[in-house]
Amino acid sequence: MARREKLIDPKNWASLKPFGIGENRPNNYAEIWHAFKENRDQLRYAWRILKEGTCDGCALGTKGMRDWTIDEVHLCNVRLRLLRLNTMPALDPALLADVAGLSRKSSAELRDLGRIPHPMVRRRGEAGFRRIGWDEALDLAGDALREAAPARFGVYMTSRGEPNENYFAAQKAVRALGSNSIDNAARICHSPSTVVLKETLGVAATTCSYTDWFGTDLIVFIGSNVANNQPVAMKYLYHAKKAGTRVAVVNPYREPGMEKYWVPSNVESAVFGTKIADAFFQIHTGGDVAFLTGVLKHLVERGWADESFIAGHTTGFEETRDLLAELSWDELETGCGLNSAEMLRLAKMIGQARRAVFVWSMGITQHEFGEDNVRAIVNLGLSRGFVGREGCGLMPIRGHSGVQGGAEMGAYATRLPGGRPFGDAAHFSELWGFEVPTAKGRTAPEMIDAAHDGDLDVLVSSGGNFLEVLPDPAYTRAALSRVGLRVHIDICLSGQMLVDPADTVLLLPAQTRYEMAGGVTETSTERRVIFSPEIEGPRIAGARPEWQIFTELAARARPEIADKVRYEGTPQIRADIARAVPSYDGIQHLAAFGDQFQYGGPHLCAGWTFPTPDGKARFSAVSPPPLHRSDGSYTVATRRGKQFNSMVHERKDSLSGALRDAVLMNPADADREGLADGDPVVLSNPAGEMRGRVLRAPIAPGNLQVHWPEGEVLLDRTRRSPQAGIPDYKGAEVVIARG
Repeated sequence: MARREKLIDPKNWASLKPFGIGENRPNNYAEIWHAFKENRDQLRYAWRILKEGTCDGCALGTKGMRDWTIDEVHLCNVRLRLLRLNTMPALDPALLADVAGLSRKSSAELRDLGRIPHPMVRRRGEAGFRRIGWDEALDLAGDALREAAPARFGVYMTSRGEPNENYFAAQKAVRALGSNSIDNAARICHSPSTVVLKETLGVAATTCSYTDWFGTDLIVFIGSNVANNQPVAMKYLYHAKKAGTRVAVVNPYREPGMEKYWVPSNVESAVFGTKIADAFFQIHTGGDVAFLTGVLKHLVERGWADESFIAGHTTGFEETRDLLAELSWDELETGCGLNSAEMLRLAKMIGQARRAVFVWSMGITQHEFGEDNVRAIVNLGLSRGFVGREGCGLMPIRGHSGVQGGAEMGAYATRLPGGRPFGDAAHFSELWGFEVPTAKGRTAPEMIDAAHDGDLDVLVSSGGNFLEVLPDPAYTRAALSRVGLRVHIDICLSGQMLVDPADTVLLLPAQTRYEMAGGVTETSTERRVIFSPEIEGPRIAGARPEWQIFTELAARARPEIADKVRYEGTPQIRADIARAVPSYDGIQHLAAFGDQFQYGGPHLCAGWTFPTPDGKARFSAVSPPPLHRSDGSYTVATRRGKQFNSMVHERKDSLSGALRDAVLMNPADADREGLADGDPVVLSNPAGEMRGRVLRAPIAPGNLQVHWPEGEVLLDRTRRSPQAGIPDYKGAEVVIARG
């Protein structure tokens, strides 16, 4: 049972400065004013979206401005900044007649031009785009897809407000075209998590609910900065701290928002702030396996592991114990940058906890050894039986509202709907009435590789901007320029649309989730499938729902099976989802505001029953990866600032005070290099170079952080994790020089 909260708890106050005056913190009231001004031409519509819609920001999941976790109003800065995407008018199509000037604009400036009003086409040698009709556009793309071999086209879907219905219809359409080459943003985020959780626990999602945070003994955040990416979670932590929960953070940078935070809608926190972390463990970038394995080594050697749970409900522990005995403390300390005493400090916190929740994000997954990072976390959770019961869990927290469902709907190059393997393709062939291919498709990075090599004839990109989400932008730009037909489906303009065509580029205007007739659904981090109704308001007359665009492309490319891929509306898609993905049975009944269900219930693996072949969870013997850093160099990780995905909203991050060109650097490292705050520097490696300015910060020595996507130029595109194929965004080795 969760512990009772204290009414007032001064020991958790972050500051005696009223409202954090003078501190780096989000000005939430200014954000409300900013949203008011930005949406002043559509205030009623904007208010209805906030009040009646399911949030299109992170994957915490809401019903309007409330949720199923705490009975309070939620209105976070991320959602307010995204609001304008849904209310802005159409752009002037004359602006696209010559893209030379547009190509010099930033992504934010392109977005601010307005919505794409109708289909447009640009041919090789033409200065810009001209308007065409939907039939002409769909016939053009359908003909190209019919002529392309299944191995020579690819489809990518962003996480930008995408509902389950879009993902499901799109993957079905791609498979009707004979290919499994459909991928989505979930891979760039958490594919190592889903791979390893399925392998070790038999499930591929968070095992617990947000309510498990309240009153649990301990929450451990590893490579996760919810203050930036899931602001509503800070309200959860405020209540958890008042109920006595302790918080530990494992991260190279002492994230200011994870240290203290002002929750605007809770009077006590709004005035005095809230101390969040009880302990910080500032490891080297890439040192997670070494550190977490050291923590596990202490737990095992000191008899703090739950031997009864391990013996009765797990396998692989003996092999893991043997490896722990072989690993020296010197090796572990060198690998993580902290000494054994720090590992012991976290081990004590875990060993003394009766219940704990482990939360991680892309600081864990976006490494070339991302899967082993997740295995190390799972090992810690299993060592104390912190899974399948109240107040316990393993939670890969999601930063975007579309990614959880995107993977589960089957919009993946490596899995079918429900996470089923390609060996089950015959089941879907029978269900859908056409042959479903069994060969693995290309992931998004592999599509770009194929395009660069001249092996891709058609690329359909629903949202996203490969120039800002994949390593090595110059390589990506060259790849895009070699694709015969590029089809960009989106709400507004992005830089990748303006890359000169090899032959043809199509722009197709999409509807937002709030515009789709029949409503749509999303799946939150805690596996809650939530209905989002259509919201009354203005419409872009030429925009269509993406589910309809994808199915119509397949129908025109393969008219003989058109009746098997077309849908009448989203209720029909939800019925098809329920048939194809058993865990989503119930989605067909969601039809009104507030309708929802949590598949699997509050806890997966409840009662320590694991859906693995032998019914047991699996430990993994994981060795720390070798460090890449040589003498005189630094390890640089990319990070987010005031942004959503690659969509930058402000030049300055209100939590860290860092500008977009900031190079976060340990003060001792800066002193050794003779660098002061604001000094211009150049970071370089074989991949490229980046110019920035030094910002002394509480970051582990030998490590740097720069903003993403600006830091993409430093990333080695060939470094990807072995199973999920996720690019390495966190471990580039660089040298620094005065700029």
